[in-house]
Amino acid sequence: MHESAPQDQREDSGISRRSVLWTAGAAGAGLGLGLGGPGAANAATGGAARPAADEAAWPARQGKTMIGVPFERRDTLRIGIVGLGNRGDYMTELFLSLPGVRIVALCDKIRERAEKNAAKVKAAGQPAPALYTNGEDDYEQLCGRGDVDFVYVATPWEWHFPMAEAALTHGKHVGVECPIAMELDQLWRLVDLSERNRRHCIQLENCCYGRNEMRVLRMAHEGLFGDLLHAAGAYIHDLRGLMFSPTYYTGPWRRLWHTRLKGDLYPNHGFGPAANYLDVNRGDRAVRITTFGSPALGLAAYRAQHMPAGDPSWKETYIESDMSISLVQTAKGRVIRLEHAVSNPHPYSRVNILGGTKGVFEDYPARIYLEPDMSNDEWGDFEKYAKWDHWLWKDHANPPGGHGGMDYIMLFRLVQCMRLGLVPDFDVYDAATWTAPVPLSTASIKAKGVPQEIPDFTRGLWRKERAGTDSVKP
Repeated sequence: MHESAPQDQREDSGISRRSVLWTAGAAGAGLGLGLGGPGAANAATGGAARPAADEAAWPARQGKTMIGVPFERRDTLRIGIVGLGNRGDYMTELFLSLPGVRIVALCDKIRERAEKNAAKVKAAGQPAPALYTNGEDDYEQLCGRGDVDFVYVATPWEWHFPMAEAALTHGKHVGVECPIAMELDQLWRLVDLSERNRRHCIQLENCCYGRNEMRVLRMAHEGLFGDLLHAAGAYIHDLRGLMFSPTYYTGPWRRLWHTRLKGDLYPNHGFGPAANYLDVNRGDRAVRITTFGSPALGLAAYRAQHMPAGDPSWKETYIESDMSISLVQTAKGRVIRLEHAVSNPHPYSRVNILGGTKGVFEDYPARIYLEPDMSNDEWGDFEKYAKWDHWLWKDHANPPGGHGGMDYIMLFRLVQCMRLGLVPDFDVYDAATWTAPVPLSTASIKAKGVPQEIPDFTRGLWRKERAGTDSVKP
């Protein structure tokens, strides 16, 4: 399904799946397995997804649904962490700040990173964790340990699927940084493994736990926006300097994705919260997506201005649109707009919009217009609605960590659910839905905007209303 660089460009890059350095911030690699199930179009063919009339068009279920399945209750959550670069290093510290968490194993190809984080574990008063640093595939050994309850994956994107697959195959719950996979058939594979092995596969989408996002979600569920009509989310973040930095990422893995795909590479930060607002997979369903992309000019322009002649980046040809804009239609007729832009000057924004028959919320900056509270077409003060904050934010008004505290809130809630034996706030069906725009936006752009059907990963169970991130305090 993915539109990749011409063959001569891929060969010139000198990279392969086996040669990739997969630590968070490592040099990059190949695309997944290309299993090509019904409705799928894979990276090898570049074909378009086949429309589906109903659930019968999707692959048959191989196990019972994971909807509503609680975690096993446990006093201590034993965690194995794979990938200890920028993200994994930081998240290790947050895990250690939570009660009832023990880090038993660490995995990274770069041994110094594993040793650095092992020292953090011991400084927190925990036993020394086992280290897995013997090559790219040592994560398999970590996943096979009998004393690991949950595997956390924070590696370059091309490794997310095989590592989640390994964790599920070994009977472990797994949480993965965004996106959870890069191909449609890989998403189906994770759904099937989660169902067969009775283990949760979770997209660790921190933006679903942002203070604004959770407040708007609760307001929506209380009817303040009336009947919901549309939502929008985005990842607009100028990453040019970081993608060309010799130190921020270990190698060019993230930049190299811009030589392979032309679509929305990172939809989850925008799609996750918007899907929550509209109860996608909980009474509504994302049905189809159409995407258009701008020319790819930003990275080449930045390289010309900042990179010396002879730098390896001069062998790269960038095809990823500087701005991709997608429209997602739901079964109830609502519309979600998604945007992705990381290659041009722009202040950070996730857009974050929700509109209904009684008014609208727009973020960056946060502002609201609700009837009858406001009139004369003048925006109101969103802070006046603080009483609608989610209980997590009321209990943790000033959480530690970056990203405004949402990372801590996300991990606190995950650990709480696992220790108390609760149903997780979101599941493998949400992970697959929120990530599906990666391959499907690529297919839509290749087909000049032709809508692509989004699979019903729940296989018909989306119609049942159920709880999600707007949870009840235990």
